[in-house]
Amino acid sequence: MSRVLGRVSALLAAVCLLLLPAAQAPRAEAAAAGPGAEAAVAGTGVGAAALDPFTGYLMAHFTGESATGEQVYLAHSRDGLTWRDLNNGAPVLLSTIGTRGVRDPALVRSPAGDRYWIVATDLRIASGTSWNDAANRGSTSLVVWESRDLVNWSTPWLINVAGGIPGAGNAWAPEVVYNQATGDYVVYWATNSARNGVTKHRIWYVRTADFRSFTAPQLYIERPGGGQGIIDTQIIEVPDSVGGYRYYRASADGHITIEASNSILGSWTTLGNLSHLGISNGTGGGNVVEGPMWMQFNGRNEWALYLDQYATGRGYLPITSTNLGSVTNFRTRSDFHMGAGRKRHGSILNLTAAEESRVLARWPSNAPVHRIQAYTHQDRYVRHANYDVRIDANVNPAQDAQFRVVPGLAGNAGYVSFESVNYPGQYLRHYGFDFVLAANDGSAVFAADATFRQVPGLANSGWSSFQSYNYPDRYLRHYDYQLRLDPITDTQGRNDATFRLTS
Repeated sequence: MSRVLGRVSALLAAVCLLLLPAAQAPRAEAAAAGPGAEAAVAGTGVGAAALDPFTGYLMAHFTGESATGEQVYLAHSRDGLTWRDLNNGAPVLLSTIGTRGVRDPALVRSPAGDRYWIVATDLRIASGTSWNDAANRGSTSLVVWESRDLVNWSTPWLINVAGGIPGAGNAWAPEVVYNQATGDYVVYWATNSARNGVTKHRIWYVRTADFRSFTAPQLYIERPGGGQGIIDTQIIEVPDSVGGYRYYRASADGHITIEASNSILGSWTTLGNLSHLGISNGTGGGNVVEGPMWMQFNGRNEWALYLDQYATGRGYLPITSTNLGSVTNFRTRSDFHMGAGRKRHGSILNLTAAEESRVLARWPSNAPVHRIQAYTHQDRYVRHANYDVRIDANVNPAQDAQFRVVPGLAGNAGYVSFESVNYPGQYLRHYGFDFVLAANDGSAVFAADATFRQVPGLANSGWSSFQSYNYPDRYLRHYDYQLRLDPITDTQGRNDATFRLTS
C-alpha cells in the first residue's frame, strides 16, 4: 500500500480512537496498512495502531544468574540482527519488590502507542533459591512496570495472577498479547501445579485492561501425557494473515512447536516443529533451546524467531522465515551479532522513529560515567549511602559516587539529571530540600525534583553549579557534608554550590 494510503489509514484510525469512550480508545486497532506502517509488535503480539513506520528494534532481556543478571536489560538494533547493549551493558530496571529479581521480561505497547509495560517473572535464583523451591514454593506473582514514553518507568508492582490456581507453585515466563476480540490484554504464563493427579507446568492466562486488576486464571495450553510440561510460549500477530493465519505461537514443550490460529483464545492448529533444523527443547536432542522470541523485520514480510541456546550457554540464535504458515520455511542465520552481553529469554519491540530517538537519547552509546567533585573539599565526591546523599572522601564501593549525566527528566533542553550507576533507574532528587537517591516513579513531580540546569560555577566559572528546575532560586550545595537544595546568598554558599564533573 502506498505511503499516502498508509497515512490516511492511520489518520482515520486516530479519528476512530477519539470517537470511542475513554476506556475503549487505547484498545482500538486500525486497519492494516502494510508491513512497517502497522505491523504487529513482535515479541508481544500487541497490534500497533496508527503508528509511524518502524525504524528500529528494542529488546528487553535478562542475562543469567549473576548478582545483577536477573534484572531488566535493554539492547537496540537497526536491522534486527546486529544488537548493541544499552546503558553500557548495565541493567536498566532493578526490581525492588517480591524476590527482588526478574527474568523473562515481556515488553508491551498499547494499541494507540501511548503507553508501555514490562511484565516479568518474579524470581531470583542468584539469591540462593533452588530450582525445586522456585518451581514448587515460588512467587505466584508477576512484576509490572509502566511508562508513557518507553524511557521513564514507574516503580514496579506485583500482580498475583496464579494465586487462584489450586496448589500453584510459581508463575514463570509471562507474555502479553492484545486481543481485539475482547478489547483487552491476554497475559499468559507457566504455572507448576497438580491437575487430574499430574503435577507439571501448564500455560494459564488472565485478561486485563490495566495490568492491575485481572480476571480469574484459566487454563490455556496443556500438553498431553503425564510428564510433558510447557513453560515458554510466545505469540506474534501477523498483518494480512501471511501464511493463512493471523496469530502464530512458538512453544518450548520438548520440541519448539509452531502453532497457528485466527483467534487468540480459540482453537490452535499444530504446524510442526523445528526438528528438521536439528533444534529441539530436549526431546528431539540436537541444539537444545528455550525462550522463543518473535520479531517481524521492519518494512517486509519476514520474521525472526530467536531461540535461547541455554544448554550450551551460547545465548540467542535467530532463525528466519518469509511464510510462517509452514515450518519448512525457517532457515538458520549466521549473519547476526548479539552484542557484548549475554541475552536470555526476553521480547522485542519494533520502534517508530520517535521512540527510537527517545531510547537512544536516553541511553546513548558509551555514555560516560562521572563523579561530582566538591570545590571546597576536592578530596570529596557526591555519593549515595543508604539512599541518603552526601560528599565523602575515599568512597567505597566506588560506584556509590558514580553517576550518568542524562538529559533532564523534566524534558527541557539544557537540563540534566543524575542517574546512579549501580542503581540504574534511581536518581538524585530533592525532597523537602534534602537530597536522596530514589527510583523514578514516572511522575511529573519526580522529574522536576530530579532535573537541574548546569551553569558556570558560582565560585569558579571553570567548574559547574546546578540550578533546580522547579525552584530556580535554589542550587544543589553541600552543608555539613550533606547535600541540600538552598538559595545561595553569600560567598560560602557559592563555594559550597560549586562542583566539577570528573571521570
